[in-house]
Amino acid sequence: MLGAMSDDVLIFDRHAVRLHRDRAARHGITSVAGVLDELAGRLLDRLDDVTRPFSHALDIGGRGRIAPLLRARGIHTVSCDLSPSMASLSGTPCVAADEEWLPFAPASFDLIVASMSLHWINDLPGALVQIRQALKPDGLFLASMPVLGTLDTLREALSRSEDSLTGGASPRVAPFATLQDGAALLQRAGFALPVADQDEVTLLYKTPMALLRDLRAAGETNAVRLRDRSIPPPSLFPLALSHLTQEGQPHMQARLRLAMLTGWAPADSQPKPARRGSGQISLADILGTPPIEPG
Repeated sequence: MLGAMSDDVLIFDRHAVRLHRDRAARHGITSVAGVLDELAGRLLDRLDDVTRPFSHALDIGGRGRIAPLLRARGIHTVSCDLSPSMASLSGTPCVAADEEWLPFAPASFDLIVASMSLHWINDLPGALVQIRQALKPDGLFLASMPVLGTLDTLREALSRSEDSLTGGASPRVAPFATLQDGAALLQRAGFALPVADQDEVTLLYKTPMALLRDLRAAGETNAVRLRDRSIPPPSLFPLALSHLTQEGQPHMQARLRLAMLTGWAPADSQPKPARRGSGQISLADILGTPPIEPG
């Protein structure tokens, strides 16, 4: 049975995450539709490499971009989001639900997709366990999430500028996991055949302020619990953004480094590794080298 998390492991303010996504759903999500569609397409392209059909899918936090693509493939799709307003963008059926406490019965879906929606979760291992339990045996989980290296220039510029102005720095860009963390978390959650590979998207902006507007429009503004909630120095953002513009360049770059995660709910029909010592062919014979004697 899952229990409540103590405050010392709560990295993100989930109430703030919901408010940011509510605001984005009401006012800004269409302005970043092109970027979200690109990210959704890159993730769902992996379905083209799978030969088995899917009939019932769960879209977790797809911001109205994933569910229509799955339904276009003939897959009955339920969408859920922490924000009721954001969930409704995916059409019906949709559910307002906390990703840390999924309200779905075991073995409800044969496909679950989480496009750029896992990185604001405090108990990610627990959420992945619930996702695996909601899958039918041999069901597929697909996810993308930003990892270390994403928005690194923005993080560095803000930290350096705030330190020069105040003598310290508050976390203003969310901490990200590494690609290796993604693979380990899938294995820890009990997924079979876990795979984590890296993809990268580079966005070009005419001005650094346009990047900040897009982050706000996508519901990706700062929701770290230990963020500084006071009004920042008036010169902080102008100074930080000035570091992002390279002299002589007509635009600035923002890098999204993504972990693309794939895992399967365990099933008896899946291939299993051979029992240790059951091999009938010597590796030395294959390589044409003398066998190594024990000792």
